Amino acid sequence: MAKAFSLAHYTLFSIRRRNAFNHCTFSVPFSSSSALSTTDKRNWRGPVVSVLELGGIKIAKDDVVRDDPTNNVPDTIFSKLGMQLHRRNQHPLGILKNEIYEYFDSNFSSKFDKFDDLCPLVSVKQNFDDVLVPADHVSRSYNDTYYVDSQTVLRCHTSAHQAELLRKGHSHFLVTGDVYRRDSIDSTHYPVFHQMEGFRVFSPDEWEASGSDATSFAAEDLKKCLEGLARHLFGAVEMRWIDTYFPFTNPSFELEIYFKEKWLEVLGCGVTEQEILRRNGRPDNVAWAFGLGLERLAMVLFDIPDIRLFWSTDERFISQFRSGQLGVKFKPFSKYPPCYKDMSFWINESFTENNLCELIRGVAGDLVEEVSLIDNFTNKKGMTSHCYRITYRSMERSLTDEEINDLQVLH
Repeated sequence: MAKAFSLAHYTLFSIRRRNAFNHCTFSVPFSSSSALSTTDKRNWRGPVVSVLELGGIKIAKDDVVRDDPTNNVPDTIFSKLGMQLHRRNQHPLGILKNEIYEYFDSNFSSKFDKFDDLCPLVSVKQNFDDVLVPADHVSRSYNDTYYVDSQTVLRCHTSAHQAELLRKGHSHFLVTGDVYRRDSIDSTHYPVFHQMEGFRVFSPDEWEASGSDATSFAAEDLKKCLEGLARHLFGAVEMRWIDTYFPFTNPSFELEIYFKEKWLEVLGCGVTEQEILRRNGRPDNVAWAFGLGLERLAMVLFDIPDIRLFWSTDERFISQFRSGQLGVKFKPFSKYPPCYKDMSFWINESFTENNLCELIRGVAGDLVEEVSLIDNFTNKKGMTSHCYRITYRSMERSLTDEEINDLQVLH
């Protein structure tokens, strides 16, 4: 029988093993600072450092993981703050970042100021209000965003620095950094990833000389710039523009390329909402902005099959890449077998899949490859049960069934 499920104080899971039932349960306090007894027994997770220095700013652990009722940042997320993979020139993300820099430097005479060490702790105002995210937008929920306290978050996007840089007088800039979102678990999703934001401001004399209105001028320039970037990274590929919606741009677009016989979304972009420029001292200007995910592009360019590999310290991964060598194809060094565990439980109205994935990550870390819903059932009393399959697979060694059972049973 499935056990009761509650996110209010603690969680009880009934673990159902593949091909058999294992009637044991584990209990995990729903707290970002809770210590798990299993951590002491496993050598796959190192100690979490107490102080980091990012961009010249020292961040203590209790600046991020706090005993605060609104705090939902676990130790596993804090431990990623100082990694800054995008600043490593021999890492696929650093290689890609530098290649994009090369494109902008070559085509815009080094006009674009570059920032890659801005602190990821930002205010709710910076992360949401300054880029016109509505008060009721789903991204503001504790289910989607990591809150340090009610007014501070780990940035969800590099756009969180847009307003500040505009106020400081920057008119052309690229912002690269690690961003944080509570998310599902599979080969392409991870709670920490890396983005690059691009922004360009135009003065009235630039579009007036063209004979176009300001919005059309900016949109045309944006598309020309990003089509050139796509060719720089992927070669002579077919492209198409898709109309879309973002709170901070209008009109808004997504660029897709036809690559390896399928359409691939490369980035989102658009003409900046005039209200953003008005609030930041540029009411007479027009601008464009774009945002791209480095992991999404790097997985395609380097043939990296699992997003967890970007965080690997295994020399067999690291040694395959060299600074300045874009698109070196990753050669898998092994494919270790998966270990499957099925888990079923009753849910209530407060259940969310992101919370479940956060709990699972807190116990098993990067040993979890995927969490997928494989069955749901509602009985005559209206109670609903979900069954999830957890796929465990290490990228560096074979896992044992006993080891995974130990992870799922906390004492």
